[in-house]
Amino acid sequence: MEITGKIIAVLEPRKGTSSRTGSEWICGQYVLETMDQYPRKLFFEVFGADRLQQFNIQLGEIMTVSFDIDAREYQGRWYNGVRAFRVDRNVQAAPMATAAPVAPDTTPFGGAPVPTQAPAAPAAPAVETTPFAPQAEGEDLPF
Repeated sequence: MEITGKIIAVLEPRKGTSSRTGSEWICGQYVLETMDQYPRKLFFEVFGADRLQQFNIQLGEIMTVSFDIDAREYQGRWYNGVRAFRVDRNVQAAPMATAAPVAPDTTPFGGAPVPTQAPAAPAAPAVETTPFAPQAEGEDLPF
């Protein structure tokens, strides 16, 4: 999966030692915000010192991040993990301005364009007036 946005947070990397191999590991943590009309945030990780150095992600950069999503279970609870495997910085910043509405194409098939006109106001419905008839004794309904 891919998502494009701006890096809004560079968090402290997690470090540790593998219990199986005894080797050191490091995992960088970042937050990316999309540049859509309704921005969304994505927390993701970059695992490995070599990838951290290769990607060299900086605060404020606009980029496309390719990532994998994986879930794992720990003590009866499930957790999602989002790990980046590729970063593309060749992304142009999209303008945040809203576009003007575009009129629909009014050209009939094989013909000349038809000028658009504002729709006429609907005619007022005819209201029928009837005189009020007196009610018989004991009736409280108007019909």
